[in-house]
Amino acid sequence: QVQLVESGGGLVQAGDSLRVSCVASGRPFSSLISGWFRQRPGRMREFVAAVRGTSGNTYYADFVKGRFTISRDDAQNSMYLQLNNLEPEDTAVYYCAADTTHTSSYKYVGDYAYWGRGTQVTVSS
Repeated sequence: QVQLVESGGGLVQAGDSLRVSCVASGRPFSSLISGWFRQRPGRMREFVAAVRGTSGNTYYADFVKGRFTISRDDAQNSMYLQLNNLEPEDTAVYYCAADTTHTSSYKYVGDYAYWGRGTQVTVSS
């Protein structure tokens, strides 16, 4: 079992930066495929970024366009998503996700068995 807890969301203005965090217990992030998803109001949950525990390879959704960066701190067993140059369209609940199965797929909700409860990011114009 893996437990995930997100933090760091908040209300910011357009153009601001924010870092959301995810702490894992039960398994080290270095042994997991882990990622960030978001759910905007009235929309389906969508992939944002992922990182492979074994290789450290990172993957991003096309809409990120270099604005977001996923990272890990293995000593803290934490994962982060740095959000830069935020836009009102980035307003969403951001979820941390992880799975113990290492397959080639990483961008679908079904690829992850473990989820946090999410942290709200609100960007005002």
